[in-house]
Amino acid sequence: MRNRLSDTFLLFFVKLQNVATSEGGQDLVEYALLVALIALAAIGGVKHVATAVNGVFSNISTTLA
Repeated sequence: MRNRLSDTFLLFFVKLQNVATSEGGQDLVEYALLVALIALAAIGGVKHVATAVNGVFSNISTTLA
């Protein structure tokens, strides 16, 4: 089991090195950074919407009470 895990890790590391050294790897990094930026923007947007929705429900709760 240990050898199989070691071989799998080594294969993954070699493939990662191949991606990093090829020019296609640069494109992959750029796309990954772009996806990370979009994810951060989405998280920020969801937090803003959640705060607004919470305020609306608080207003409704106060009005009904």
